[in-house]
Amino acid sequence: MTTYRIIPPTLVAALLLAGCSTLPPTNAQLDQARSDYQAAQNDARAATLAGGEMKQAGEALAKANDAWTRREEPSEVDHLAYLARQRVAIARETVQQKTADQGVANAAASRDKLRLALRTNEADAAQQQAQAAQRKAEASQRDSEAALRQSESLRQAANSAQVRNGELEAQLADLNAKKTDRGMVITLGDVLFDTNQSRLKAGGVHSVEKLAGFLEQYPKRKALIEGFTDNVGSESSNQALSDRRAAAVRTALVDHGIGRERLATNGYGEAYPVSSNDSQGGRQLNRRVEIILSDDDGHLIPR
Repeated sequence: MTTYRIIPPTLVAALLLAGCSTLPPTNAQLDQARSDYQAAQNDARAATLAGGEMKQAGEALAKANDAWTRREEPSEVDHLAYLARQRVAIARETVQQKTADQGVANAAASRDKLRLALRTNEADAAQQQAQAAQRKAEASQRDSEAALRQSESLRQAANSAQVRNGELEAQLADLNAKKTDRGMVITLGDVLFDTNQSRLKAGGVHSVEKLAGFLEQYPKRKALIEGFTDNVGSESSNQALSDRRAAAVRTALVDHGIGRERLATNGYGEAYPVSSNDSQGGRQLNRRVEIILSDDDGHLIPR
């Protein structure tokens, strides 16, 4: 097995700091990426079981650090830090997968050894005493069955991560979630609200019910609810409407049993349009509520 030399995040940061007299303000996403990388590196298994993946994670983290020290846009630093964290997650998953695979292999070897011992014991017992041989055979059979059960348990554990990922992707697809640099985003369009009102229509309520079901199944995930409008009307009225619509979605989720502490809201009024306000279709796309889902650790990327 090839062993890769993993780059310590402190060394990566030190090399980058050497050429800079002053640094930009700290970046929460980058700090988390460094912390994740250090935690993965502290796992003694990482160097041997996921050396290549850890090397890629270290290189991705170095790029994010470099962008930070060069004072690039926070969004670019966030994006690079997000990629570094994903690389770390892949390395961790690789460690878990290979650990499980080794367990399966060890269990298989133990099973084979037990079967060989069974045959040897039967041959020896046949020469000495048939009854003693039978007792030994029964004991060996129990051990063999236990080893087989252990092997099956380890195999199921090795596949469980893949199964969970598949289920998660299917549920997100049902919610029409789209992957962005900030995470998975679910959009509730203007047609799901009464005109110029914040009350959800039946279609919007149904979407919220599905979202609540998802959040119940993944209790560590949080949601950031953001409201937007087109540029028709005054800026203050649009701001107020976007606030109310975001709050209405949060209230609906709370009514479905989701803890208020897991939900945050922001209203942006006319800001951040996704289409031109010069046409009716474009304005309708801009009148929306977006729900950004956190990762499994509850981390959300601010706008």
